[in-house]
Amino acid sequence: MAEIQLRNISKRWGSFVGVDNFDLTIADQEFLVLLGPSGCGKTTTMRMIAGLEEATEGDILIGGNRVNDLDPKDRDVAMVFQSYGLYPNMNVYDNIKFPLKVRKADPATHDDRVMKAAEMVELTDFLHRKPAELSGGQRQRVALARAIVRKPSVFLMDEPLSNLDAKLRVSTRAQIKNLSHELKVTTVYVTHDQIEAMTLADRVVVMKAGVVQQVGTPTEIYDNPANTFVASFIGSPAMNLMDGDMQDGVFTGKNVRIEGLTGPDGPITLGFRAEDASVASGGEGEVTAPLYTIELLGDATMLAARAGGQMVSVKAHKEYRAEIGDPVSFSIPASICHLFDRETGARLQAG
Repeated sequence: MAEIQLRNISKRWGSFVGVDNFDLTIADQEFLVLLGPSGCGKTTTMRMIAGLEEATEGDILIGGNRVNDLDPKDRDVAMVFQSYGLYPNMNVYDNIKFPLKVRKADPATHDDRVMKAAEMVELTDFLHRKPAELSGGQRQRVALARAIVRKPSVFLMDEPLSNLDAKLRVSTRAQIKNLSHELKVTTVYVTHDQIEAMTLADRVVVMKAGVVQQVGTPTEIYDNPANTFVASFIGSPAMNLMDGDMQDGVFTGKNVRIEGLTGPDGPITLGFRAEDASVASGGEGEVTAPLYTIELLGDATMLAARAGGQMVSVKAHKEYRAEIGDPVSFSIPASICHLFDRETGARLQAG
């Protein structure tokens, strides 16, 4: 159990900045997700916590102790990698036990600790198998058990679900969520998948080009994105963003007119979530345009049209049917709209 303090840490390679002035305290037992696209600095940040990369600037504290100068093995952290990193010549039991041997834990405790870790990830029936005899999901569970058996102060997980198919990702994600609840160990989890971030995290750190864009709970980031990058990265589908002009509380763009907004006059970017808008009857909505595509999702129907120079998506009820090219009208009340500065992308305020 440990609090992690990252005090203005940066990582540079010559003139290239991988992480810039990252400052954050991760609470004891918190599950923190570092989220962003490839190359945003999230994995580099995790590797600096682990000691696999040296911070160019700043301090890293785990449990109140500065660990910048400690080797990875002395930081009391356990990592779970995307690539599993299992020993192919060892069976599952020995793979899980290996960290205990390396760290010279009391041999009398090995069997009990291995069995408890295996039970937590539902591997007790596979302990005799070699990694080559396991599915991808089972291999990832071995990697999780190998981290659990050490009883570390901190778990570091680097995109552990990336190599799994869609069904396995869902089930393994649920297992990680349950393990986090049971183990109550400070966890830093790296992913580019916003669904993983939203479902697993106590807090999410959204990163872009080495810079933190926003820190908050999944709900805070979803409901109040700090800028257009966060708005476009979080959500499935992402938030609709339209460029237009504001005058006296009225936003106008191609095929768009929304009244009753509160914001500055001039060029602006307006955003709204697909599930917050609805289909209007009789062409009386704030957006009217030809239907570009229609997708049947089972529980809903996703419609898309081009408006304001952008593709706009709206969720309709599951029985809704139309043909591509048909005129559609979307109702977008001012109360569901988010306003952003056109140049900087920074959030202004909700309508």
